[in-house]
Amino acid sequence: MIADAIRLSKEALVKPFEGYHKRLPDGGCKAYPDPGTRKEPWTIGWGSTGPDIGPETIWTLKQAEAALDAHLLYFASGALRLSPGLADEPPRRLAAIISFCYNCGLGNYRISRLRARVNEKAWDEACEQLPRWNKAAGRVLPGLTRRRLAEAALLR
Repeated sequence: MIADAIRLSKEALVKPFEGYHKRLPDGGCKAYPDPGTRKEPWTIGWGSTGPDIGPETIWTLKQAEAALDAHLLYFASGALRLSPGLADEPPRRLAAIISFCYNCGLGNYRISRLRARVNEKAWDEACEQLPRWNKAAGRVLPGLTRRRLAEAALLR
């Protein structure tokens, strides 16, 4: 169940919406500034961030795939810890929440009305919460709006 949700989140949401940016001729990738802040956090591969990623960071495609898989497992585990009832739901619902947590963080999910609605299994209300998370640095980003709508479609 968890593996199916991770695979669905990866292929249907995270990879398409994060994109594999700054691709190098050899298939690797180079870090780039956050599109919302135009600076930190520096990002690489499919949206990976962290203290070891800066303007000069370069990864191979294999490194980017491994980081994505590790991050998805981390966010799936965190989502299930915060919303254990998702384990009893269709994988698509967990996939939507994994994508949200990957993009917005477990801390934001933990304090959100979205989580409260998910834990209540109030799916329509949970879907209404997702589009509210479409800003970066206070600006509405069309890509985030599209992503939240795609997550809501899976969460229904």
